[in-house]
Amino acid sequence: MSAAPPLPPTALIARKRDGGALSDAEIAAFVRGATDGSWADYQLSALLMAIFLRGMNPAETAALTAAMMRSGVVADLSHVPGRKVDKHSTGGVGDKVSLPLAAMVAACGVPVPMISGRGLGHTGGTLDKLESIPGFRTDLSLDAYRAQVACIGCALIGQTRDLAPADKKLYALRDVTATVESLPLICASIMSKKLAEGIDALVLDVKFGGGAFMQTLPEARALAEAMCAIGRAMGKPTRALLTRMDQPLGRAVGNAVEIAESIACLRGAPGAEDLMEVTYALGVEMLLLAEIVPDPAAARARLENALASGAALEKFRAIVVAQGGDPRVCDAPATVLPAAPCIGDVLSTRAGFVQSVAARPIADAALRLGAGRRRAEDSIDPAVGFTHLAKIGEPLAVGDLLGRVHAASPAALAEAQAALAAAITFADTPPPPLPLIIATL
Repeated sequence: MSAAPPLPPTALIARKRDGGALSDAEIAAFVRGATDGSWADYQLSALLMAIFLRGMNPAETAALTAAMMRSGVVADLSHVPGRKVDKHSTGGVGDKVSLPLAAMVAACGVPVPMISGRGLGHTGGTLDKLESIPGFRTDLSLDAYRAQVACIGCALIGQTRDLAPADKKLYALRDVTATVESLPLICASIMSKKLAEGIDALVLDVKFGGGAFMQTLPEARALAEAMCAIGRAMGKPTRALLTRMDQPLGRAVGNAVEIAESIACLRGAPGAEDLMEVTYALGVEMLLLAEIVPDPAAARARLENALASGAALEKFRAIVVAQGGDPRVCDAPATVLPAAPCIGDVLSTRAGFVQSVAARPIADAALRLGAGRRRAEDSIDPAVGFTHLAKIGEPLAVGDLLGRVHAASPAALAEAQAALAAAITFADTPPPPLPLIIATL
């Protein structure tokens, strides 16, 4: 008996529009239509809007993730010894965690195959930061990616056209049809790319707050729980940290300036304690999922030793060399990284305690400087951004530094200085400390 012919796109769109559930085969047909062009853009967009409005149950979301993952090549890293573990962040301001984290975890002996993205809107992108290192290539082929993970234990690359191509198509349509903020679509987009990397386990940094994609803790928790459930359904142990993103992470926002701060962290320099708190917490979970340590205390000690011994910095240097970058960036970043022509300080006009450092206005100011892109095709200026940012709770006197602006022109410098001054508020007493890491799921 022959199989029933597949339902036409209009039937699937109508069923989801009316609140019905789609079968695994129907979801696979939708993803296949996005990949091979057999569905028109308007049909894909109509189903995306129906999903946005009606949602998906857990089984549908898992099926969508699996179909998107299998829309291209799923990398095979079985030849690499050990459990391969990656980390993904939902995005924030000054979020450069991947840079020190990948090097530290790989220096502990855990293979870290990391495929990252570019910045869009107010959130920065790991690829943009890395490409501010002269010569650094993120466009490695899958074969080169596999070889590098096998050779040095880590690769930091962009999504190739072979990995989850359906996601690239569907995300572009979501971006122009106001369907980005859909929990099942977000989960499938993130998890399909990560699971196509060839990993054995995944740690998620799900951020919430004024500078995050998810504004509230309940929203972030729902996203984290959904992605962890998908990971379990796909046979990949997944853990998630819920972390606060109300002020920039670390003291730098931009591209080259965040590379410089990351290298300072790998060299053990103080000043970015919040950045390293998140880095260590994620690293502990990665080492536990890799099953190379017995408990969190042992994981933390191993990470601290990788940093203190210089092994993590040398691992980062090896990554830079393998991907064509200038290794001198690890020793003297200021002599290698691009520098902005106009630099100016923002000074405090009153004494008191820093009450808030609003992440989103600072991110928007960095975007206007040229550190980010409003559309995927926009170019960025790798040299511009902010450094020496004040942190919540710090006591400051009149004339103390609130932050330093790196700009391409005097006019851009003045505008960014005003924006930074407006983004920082003071109080006469120190604000109550709020935990940075809220929960581990």
